[in-house]
Amino acid sequence: MQLDSTDSRILELLQQNSQLTIKEIASQINLSVTPVHERIRKLEREGFIDKYVCLLNRRKLGKSLVVYCNVTLDKQRKESFEDFNLAIVGMEEVLECSVVSGNFDYMLKIVVQDAEAYNQFYQLKLSALKSVLHISSYFVISEIKYTTGISVR
Repeated sequence: MQLDSTDSRILELLQQNSQLTIKEIASQINLSVTPVHERIRKLEREGFIDKYVCLLNRRKLGKSLVVYCNVTLDKQRKESFEDFNLAIVGMEEVLECSVVSGNFDYMLKIVVQDAEAYNQFYQLKLSALKSVLHISSYFVISEIKYTTGISVR
């Protein structure tokens, strides 16, 4: 399926506010409700819309520290990667985990209350994994840009 400008606009609006009603979207793109509803359902079926979420304010929840970690495994074997992947999926502090190219194997985005909470996570969970050889941690001082929106044009 090729996105046209109307589909792109619908996706932009939903990324800005996934709680918009079909009627509200229709009024913003100058279409009637039925074709907008059909387009949204098609975008969902075709996989352009993965899911609808609510973004929480981490500071209001007492989770003010963001840490990025580079992790290197001890052995570059399938089993090591599988074990690490399985362990990371179960760690609620880890918001993102990507396998990357370069001087390390993984990049993690971790959100916790403070430095002490990160230290506990680091010692009791992350460094406790038998496949981990090296961890480099980077504490976020200030976020210049934070978005979840993806350009659709």
